Formats: sequence, C-alpha cells, structure tokens
Amino acid sequence: MAHILAVDDEPDVCALVRTALERDGHTVRTCAAGGEVTEALCRWADCILLDIMMPGEDGVALCRRIRALTDAPVLFLTAKSEEADVLTALGAGGDDYLNKPFRLAELRARVAAHLRRQQRGSRPARRLLRGGLVFDLGARTAACGETLLPLTKSEFAICELLALHPGQAFSKEQIYEAVFGYDGAADDSAITEHIKNIRAKLRAAGADAGAIETVWGIGYRWRAG
Repeated sequence: MAHILAVDDEPDVCALVRTALERDGHTVRTCAAGGEVTEALCRWADCILLDIMMPGEDGVALCRRIRALTDAPVLFLTAKSEEADVLTALGAGGDDYLNKPFRLAELRARVAAHLRRQQRGSRPARRLLRGGLVFDLGARTAACGETLLPLTKSEFAICELLALHPGQAFSKEQIYEAVFGYDGAADDSAITEHIKNIRAKLRAAGADAGAIETVWGIGYRWRAG
C-alpha cells in the first residue's frame, strides 16, 4: 500500500487520519508543524495531507516549499472554505481540498482516488496542438511557443481532458471524476479554482485564456476550431 504524510497541528485530527488510513493498509506518518517536513519525508510520501492553518509555516507556504521536491498529490484539509483561500491553496500546487469537519469515509475515498491516478501507467509520447499551445502528452507538459506553462499535474490533466475533446462540454463533476477518479458533487469548487489558475497561467504566457470556455449551466469546454 501507500505511504501517507499528514501535517496538522491538531493531535486529534492526526490520530483520526492515521486510524482511518491505516485501516486501508497504508503507512501513515504525521507531523505537527510545517517545519518538521523534510526533503526525505517528501520523497517518502506517495500522498500528502496538509492543514492550511498552522502556526509558523502554514500549509500553503509548506506546499510551495515542497512542490519542487515531490510529484505526490497534495490534499488540503481545511476549515477555510472561502473562494480566495481555496484559490490560493490550489495555486500553491495543491491538487484538491477537503473541508473540516470531514467524513472519514470521504477522506479514505479521496486518498484512494488520488493514489489510483498517481499509479496510472505512463503514456506513449504524443503531441497535441490546440489554440497555439503544444501539449506533450508523454512528458505531460504544455508550451506556448518557447514558454513552458507552469501547470500543476492536476491543471495539466484538466487541460488534457478538455483539449482532447474540443467543443465537448464537461460538467465540473465529470471533470473531477475523469481527472481524480472520485465522483462527488461537493468538489465543484475545486475544479472552478483550477480553471481560474489555468486561465491565469495561459494569460501570463501570452496564450489565449479564452480557449477554455465556460458553458453556463453545464461546465467547461475547449473551444473548437
């Protein structure tokens, strides 16, 4: 099974997470502060759970620090659910978030979904051209001219899904399930914030942020043509 790192300054939360995930056969290590998270721990972990509100180095700052050290999915466990807080967390390199208080069954399902996605086999090299962007599906990168877009793994996966089906509208629930492998209506806002981050990065690279269109009442699509 997997190695899970949980970082939270609340001992009760750490104990609950450990009990729930060890029930699924995972090995769980906990830290009470961001400063306790070392490079070795980051490379050990297959999935990382971060509280946002911690004394000293908070979860967002910690995520920014460790993102260059690991490709493991990062799931925020947070009592902060304001849109700006979610946007900041996902923009720091997080893949998903779960509001406190959370149900242990949902935590286990989310972790399992992210681990399944992480363990998918490598794909054959393939290049895809869409709206002035070049997607390398093997390397999982996207570029606008000579500029490589700094997309997170989750952001790339969303772009890949939409770009492979131009003109087809996907609901936020469909995108979440396709990208993360877990179906849940409560995750609408995570996709919304990822799309905002993607569009901002497209604009910063000089690409057309309007290539990802909002289909009101449905979700999003990659513009056809």
